[in-house]
Amino acid sequence: MTDSTIIYTHTDEAPALATYSFLPIIEAYASKAGVEVETRDISLAGRIIAAFSDLLPEDQRAADALAELGDLAKRPEANIIKLPNISASIPQLKAAIAELQAQGYALPDYPDNPATDEERDAKARYDKVKGSAVNPVLREGNSDRRAPASVKSYARKNPHSMGAWSSDSKTEVATMGHDDFRSNEQSVVLPADDTLTIELEAADGTTTVLKDGLKVLEGEVVDGTFMDAAQLDAFLADAIERAKADGVLFSVHLKATMMKVSDPIIFGHVVRVFFKDVFDQYGDDLKAAGLSANDGLGGILAGLDKLPNGAEIKAAFDRALENGPRLAMVDSDKGITNLHVPSDVIVDASMPAMIRTSGHMWGPDGQEADTLAVLPDSSYAGVYQAVIDDCKANGALDPSTMGSVPNVGLMAQAAEEYGSHDKTFEIPVDGTVRVKNAAGETLIEHRVTAGSIWRACQTKDVPIRDWVKLAVTRARASQTPAVFWLDETRAHDANLITKVKAYLPEHDTEGLDIRIMAPAEATAFSLERIRRGEDTISVTGNVLRDYNTDLFPILELGTSAKMLSVVPLINGGGLFETGAGGSAPKHVQQLVKENYLRWDSLGEFFALVPSLEQYAKVAGNDKAQVLADTLDRATGTFLDENRSPGRRLGTIDNRGSHFYLALYWAQELAQQTEDAELAAAFAPLAEKLKGNEQAIVDELLAVQGESVDLGGYYQPDPEKAAKVMRPSATFNEALASF
Repeated sequence: MTDSTIIYTHTDEAPALATYSFLPIIEAYASKAGVEVETRDISLAGRIIAAFSDLLPEDQRAADALAELGDLAKRPEANIIKLPNISASIPQLKAAIAELQAQGYALPDYPDNPATDEERDAKARYDKVKGSAVNPVLREGNSDRRAPASVKSYARKNPHSMGAWSSDSKTEVATMGHDDFRSNEQSVVLPADDTLTIELEAADGTTTVLKDGLKVLEGEVVDGTFMDAAQLDAFLADAIERAKADGVLFSVHLKATMMKVSDPIIFGHVVRVFFKDVFDQYGDDLKAAGLSANDGLGGILAGLDKLPNGAEIKAAFDRALENGPRLAMVDSDKGITNLHVPSDVIVDASMPAMIRTSGHMWGPDGQEADTLAVLPDSSYAGVYQAVIDDCKANGALDPSTMGSVPNVGLMAQAAEEYGSHDKTFEIPVDGTVRVKNAAGETLIEHRVTAGSIWRACQTKDVPIRDWVKLAVTRARASQTPAVFWLDETRAHDANLITKVKAYLPEHDTEGLDIRIMAPAEATAFSLERIRRGEDTISVTGNVLRDYNTDLFPILELGTSAKMLSVVPLINGGGLFETGAGGSAPKHVQQLVKENYLRWDSLGEFFALVPSLEQYAKVAGNDKAQVLADTLDRATGTFLDENRSPGRRLGTIDNRGSHFYLALYWAQELAQQTEDAELAAAFAPLAEKLKGNEQAIVDELLAVQGESVDLGGYYQPDPEKAAKVMRPSATFNEALASF
């Protein structure tokens, strides 16, 4: 790897399969311009193998690519294209382990309750892999995410379907509003570098250190908060009764992938409360069998055949489903409910999809219905309620006229909640949790009860300064109002407001409209402007960055995969993200079933343009800039010609969309006048691709309809995957000869 190499990440599921088709095009075109492209495997399977490489035979070992890229992200030459990866929940992690074991990797099982040193070591290794292990490592900068002009123009000319809303819709958001993370939060700003300790003093006076050696920097914001378990259960019981009384679907919306410690626990509470009678009667049997509510109803049902009274317990679950409110479904045909798998219903994707579909989710009968959307923590629940209120009052949004909400997100150096994993604890006994500095002074203190979920978060000062700078830069560049979504009545936000007000005067804000508003208020303000066709930059923290960059794009564009996502790294490099991967599992299922991949690689096309631009600047390579300029124009043609994957067999899928991008890009390179050498090199390829267009499309369509064998889900066989994803011999030969 040289100082200017582009690193294209190999990830998981549909994005990884698309890479088998698209990367050969990138490599062929880049080679003509002297642009170096390398790959690094940061897939879930790759991360697992790397974590245990010292225990595996030499021919099975893999370097820790994520750690390597984490170091690279701190250097000014960093140029990383990051595709969506699996943020592994426990069920996903266990499934990946089982697949790798079946492929011959001598990996230990994931120990839920480690009893030996070996099991504790295995769990510690796996815990570094699960959840959002990738993003905090690579995101050494803040997020600049927006819809490219070409995408917005296309969406307005070709509006996606939006369900109608009525003022009498019963769809609502249910949230705690008390005794949750939002209401219990305390926040401090560190006056100097320090080392903190988090300890639990039990009611009997014994003290347990939950975490020590926690280094913090001057100006860093540190928060502590907890969700009371008993109050959570009471809230959930009320929500279940409310859904039943109102005749609406019951659904819970969490983020068990990114919030990998807290949200699976909350999910487990939902399962236990919904099936309270079952757990009251059979809870000990389930626990003895290692069947945890935190893993979801699906995992429990799958393990019942091992119990002598499994059929009896299954019947009890069936009765509870019949007697409770109707559950929202992930797949009503297969009986997969909202409570089956914690990672199946991810709030930032599921809530916008519900809002886009008239406030409906799918019921057990396969029909749409109004829904009670349960978001236990009230920190950001008001955002979704504000959108629902707006739709009830004003009807569905119109993609052909609506404005846009780009986002500037504070995420560098594991800012805020997503950096809380190693500081989140399920409290075992009643007592008091304290955060103390090196001098032994208490900075944060909470009285807690057994079962409550306590967490601390950190936000360093340098990322906050950079975030404010990026917000002003984007507001200036687009001449668009920028709103900091911060609530002065929330402890953490109050400290950030003080910093924002201190750092804004460091920049030229003359003539700019920059505001600070609480999230629900900011949502209403942005929606009012959206309906007038006006744009508003949302300047948010880390979790709201995730929520907003799904919410508004799904409403505006029909998907969040078409966003341009640039992370200007604090030390000068660039991380270029290619969109969200929430739909990736369903796409893989369809490919395996009928050899049709609906994954849209538009995000990859968009990310490659600024990556090539950075390469041109760092390497002094003018040809790379020509590649970027022509790719940008080719993507515009791609959209105008509607070459994204179709919705059904017989239309082009992901592989066909890659062919057309390659064709339009080659044509643009052949026609451009900035570099005669590149024009001469690409003219024959452009001619060959155009001349063989029908033959190539026919070859791509011919394979559809039959099931395929990838040799694995989490780690496909490379040869099998390449064969499936590159089925056109004519296209393959054209690239090879080029």
